[in-house]
Amino acid sequence: MAIIVDKIQKRKDIALACKELFLENGINGLTVAQVAKTAGVGKGTIYDYFKNKEDIVFEIVNILMQEYNEIKKDKLDSAISTREKVKEFVGIFYEEEQKALKQLYKEFISISLLTPSKEMLDFQTACSVTYFEWFQKIMEEGVLSGELKPGSEVFARGLFAVPEGMFIKSVSTHLTSNLKAEIHEFYDAIFDMIEEKK
Repeated sequence: MAIIVDKIQKRKDIALACKELFLENGINGLTVAQVAKTAGVGKGTIYDYFKNKEDIVFEIVNILMQEYNEIKKDKLDSAISTREKVKEFVGIFYEEEQKALKQLYKEFISISLLTPSKEMLDFQTACSVTYFEWFQKIMEEGVLSGELKPGSEVFARGLFAVPEGMFIKSVSTHLTSNLKAEIHEFYDAIFDMIEEKK
């Protein structure tokens, strides 16, 4: 009787087996042979499941983002104010416990900018749309609850984009010494203006 392989699960298993290898060496410091050895499969098997090394990074980021979304949802549910929820929402850019995800995300962004594939652009677009809708809902709920001034939800797109820009600046220059403090300072200044005074 033939063994039935769950290809989706096998792809995830191979990718996750290589996560630490990518974190230690970066994508440019690896060969497909190293990836295959680490995953305990043949080099040909890697190509059965992935187009290239970049595709493996894509899969790892995808898996870790799904895991992170569950953690983020729980944290957002326990946040009391819209200000706290917004800060919690963008925590991925500065939380130490998300170090691996941030490092892999940098690799993913680099690949997306240098050699974008349709799959990566589709993934990035879908993530951006999903996260923005989630963020926008937080802002809209703040307005509906009377916590934020009417019309404050129009700031959602800008407030959503700023932390990623600050993150990219922090990893590409020497201009940021404390990203968390800078992001929180920015949001505190905005929320001081848009929160309803009690």
